[in-house]
Amino acid sequence: MARLLIRPAAIVTMEAREKIIENGEIAVKDSLIIHVGPRGSSPADFVPDKIIDAHRQVALPGFVNCHTHAAMTLLRGYADDLPLMQWLEEKIWPVEANLKREDIYWGTMLCCLEMIRSGTTTFADMYFVMDRVAGAVEKSGLRASLCRGMIGVGPNGEQALEESREFVEQWHGGAGGRVTAMFGPHAPYTCPPDYLKRVMNLAGQLNVGIHIHLAETGTEVENIKKQYGVTPIQLMEDTGLFEHPVLAAHCVHLAEEDMAILARRGVGIAHNPESNMKLASGIAPVARLLELGAKVGLGTDGAASNNNLDMVEEMRTAALLQKVATGDPMVLPAFEALWMATAGGAAALGLGEQIGMLKPGMKADLVLLDLHQPHLYPRHDLLAHLVYASKSSDVKTVIVDGELVMEDGQVLTMDTGEIYDEVQRRADRLVGRSSS
Repeated sequence: MARLLIRPAAIVTMEAREKIIENGEIAVKDSLIIHVGPRGSSPADFVPDKIIDAHRQVALPGFVNCHTHAAMTLLRGYADDLPLMQWLEEKIWPVEANLKREDIYWGTMLCCLEMIRSGTTTFADMYFVMDRVAGAVEKSGLRASLCRGMIGVGPNGEQALEESREFVEQWHGGAGGRVTAMFGPHAPYTCPPDYLKRVMNLAGQLNVGIHIHLAETGTEVENIKKQYGVTPIQLMEDTGLFEHPVLAAHCVHLAEEDMAILARRGVGIAHNPESNMKLASGIAPVARLLELGAKVGLGTDGAASNNNLDMVEEMRTAALLQKVATGDPMVLPAFEALWMATAGGAAALGLGEQIGMLKPGMKADLVLLDLHQPHLYPRHDLLAHLVYASKSSDVKTVIVDGELVMEDGQVLTMDTGEIYDEVQRRADRLVGRSSS
């Protein structure tokens, strides 16, 4: 790993709203940030191997995508404008049944490529054949929290448990520490309490967290209430799930008691505004969750239900949606939206001690955005520009774990043309279309 010096740049550290260094520099040694400060303030004995010219650019922590299904890039645009359960049962699940191991690898490679180019440095993924997902993460240079999705009521419930255990044992801490593993029970309506307790037992034994979909739709909440007499959140509380580190995706339909439980238990919440909008699942009460002190990050969900993995766009949508939902233009201001996309997401994944801020001792996961763009002038408020005006195409350089994965718009770890060719060929086969 190289010693990097990044200067001069505006630096948004995310330590506090006012902690912006207008003409600063960042020193990186191996995988860690060792100094952040004004230009010329790095230690005298620090001799960089490479100086990155960040003139007219802003440095900020890499975006953290808290929930996606990476290989579903293969199904982008395949089954749009349908309600969630019809979308799953009639379109997505039948095609997924025909996925091959290498399909999942190349679909994940496309996901990683898209994320790198839009400034995401860490993502949380729930899918299957997770060793190939982890292989794509290792190749791309990204950081990821990965879990094998499990359907407890399905014929492969036992197999999923065993595969999950094997994956955690093999890959937790893998790719030089860039991969962390979790268990991934899909949802309460596919993983009943007895099955969840077995998942919880394994997670406790292996000291890892649990990633689950919760309270995504009104129908889910109604059905769980009919079956168990409580909401999905209350059912998870009664089952003991929240005694473990949990990343809960969606959390759209919440009673006040549900929100209090999530906040009190320190559950990481992955808010997916654009997927929830597209599937008409509803609007999560993010403003109230934040008011209660809940840990809320942002996710895109899979590319088949979004249809992109653009965290810049997701961040802006999250802010605007809360304003219109509450009727309050002061709700979720720019810094809070940016926090959810960076430090808040890191905390939701249980990685808040490693990533999400630019300060000494943190992992060197950061991005540089080009401020020399017409939509970013005049510069009255840098935070407002990042949330309300910037574009993912403004991302120029991406560093993960102290390594350059994209420099001046060029991805260094992946063959773009090969990925495009492989993905198109495999997607054509999956839907029965001849490749041109």
